[in-house]
Parts: sequence; structure tokens; C-alpha cells
Amino acid sequence: MRYTYTPKGVCSQQIILDVENGIVNEIEVIGGCDGNLKGIASLVKGMKVEDVINKLKGIKCGYKETSCPDQISKALEALESLQQQ
Repeated sequence: MRYTYTPKGVCSQQIILDVENGIVNEIEVIGGCDGNLKGIASLVKGMKVEDVINKLKGIKCGYKETSCPDQISKALEALESLQQQ
């Protein structure tokens, strides 16, 4: 399932997820620190959604209360919530 999420409080503008059967197929982040976010997307490819959430949730960027990785976890949580409806 493809899902688009609008992050809050970070430089990135959009997170596009492709998840199938609880496994991350692809994550694309528009905006933000391009190389770092491509690296994160590559590292989490093939991982279980809940494992990605556990690894990325709560990471902060400098003085901000959130970060792009944290917003990826929030996007995955939103997708899980949508799928449970």
C-alpha cells in the first residue's frame, strides 16, 4: 500500500511510504537532508514496520522536538492506524 504523509516541524515536506504485509518496501522523503534520508530509507527497506517505528521514534533534530526519522515513524504509525480501520 502506498501512503503519503505530511510531516510536521521538520524540513522535509512529504513522506511517501510503500508497505506490504507489514514490511517496508520503500520510503521516499521529499525535502530535508537528501543523503541522510536516502540512507535511512535504504537501511529500513525490507524491515518490519514495528521495528522501524521502534528504531526511529523519538529521535530529535537539534533543538527541535522531532526529526525526519521521528516523522517517518509517525507516518508508519498513521499508516498502521489507517489499515486497522
